[in-house]
Amino acid sequence: MPGFEIFGDEERKEVQEVLETGVLFRYGFDQARKGRWKAKSFEAELSERIGVKHCLLCSNGTAALSIALAACGIGAGDEVIIPPFTFIATAEAVLAAGAVPVFGDIDETLCLDPDSIESVISPRTKAVLPVHMCGAMARIDRLKAVCEQNGLKMIEDACQSLGGTFNGKALGTFGQTGCFSFDPVKTVTCGEGGAIITDDPNLYRIAEAYSDHGHDHIGNDRGLEGHAILGSNFRISELNAAVGLAQLRKLDIMLEKQRLHKKALKDALAQFPDITFRKLPDEKGDTATFLCFFMPDEALARKVTKDLAAAGVDGCFYWYANKWHYIRQWDHLKSLRAAARLPIELIENRPDYSRIHLPKSDSILSRAVSMLIKLSWTPEELDRRIAKIINVIRSI
Repeated sequence: MPGFEIFGDEERKEVQEVLETGVLFRYGFDQARKGRWKAKSFEAELSERIGVKHCLLCSNGTAALSIALAACGIGAGDEVIIPPFTFIATAEAVLAAGAVPVFGDIDETLCLDPDSIESVISPRTKAVLPVHMCGAMARIDRLKAVCEQNGLKMIEDACQSLGGTFNGKALGTFGQTGCFSFDPVKTVTCGEGGAIITDDPNLYRIAEAYSDHGHDHIGNDRGLEGHAILGSNFRISELNAAVGLAQLRKLDIMLEKQRLHKKALKDALAQFPDITFRKLPDEKGDTATFLCFFMPDEALARKVTKDLAAAGVDGCFYWYANKWHYIRQWDHLKSLRAAARLPIELIENRPDYSRIHLPKSDSILSRAVSMLIKLSWTPEELDRRIAKIINVIRSI
């Protein structure tokens, strides 16, 4: 999965071109940069690839979420419905906006269940933030319909699913805006980087300003730029953008390898009748970064994960016990433990996260095992991996 597996001369060339100019900042210094605009080039190529009008690169995926929330007008006291299975950054971005995360359940897509949303909508609900987890899509058509029926904005967290599609349409393009991450372990990596995409010119204008202290970026003299709004600093550097630009141009090759490797593993596991697979609303649109499957119960899922690791099958994750990706062990969220008092603490009738209970999500995720799909496996390595997996499953 990670793009760093196939770093090569392409990345070195793009980085060297930046170093030759001495301009690492993404804005200004027009003459010194000699026509080399890596962030702008990345934005243009990603927009064309995904089929959107506007793209803004930023410092990371969490920043992308924060920018998207701000651009959509989400702020103090607003409620945002999110899934309990996601990277903690999804919740952190909502809290940083002064808004309130409200949790729906997941279904067997491992993403937000559209049927769970209605029960948690309140007069304060302003948006739904579905996450396309582990490289594959939520039931995004259903989620979009629920948002439209209830007058809610939809911000897609597609940070883990660059290149994924649903019915031929790119993930991240179904809502008002979509967010991507290019951190060290994403399919396309900048080292650190992120992006938001939108077809709405007004959202883009706000996002671009908000990410750079409110600068309107009009004209060539940065010192004379206007400030339409207050903002923050979520800029990406030209060095990070240069790495990502080279990586983006390899995306089709990456997806092809991931899909080939995943199919081989899935075909091998399909012989075991007790194993079922994650539901994919559109199998063709899966980026194949993970193979996710279900065991009959929690005990077997834990045992399989442990036995696979003991057999040398690396990259197997049991998310139910993971401290980063599932609410069950987010003790810092449950107690609102932070460096300073959070805006949510000023809100009356806020959720009591210490008492949150999501039995449906627990039941699904406690049975799930995820295998990371690597780009760098040779055919021989893949065959050996499959043999080890089969031996482990047969021994249970």
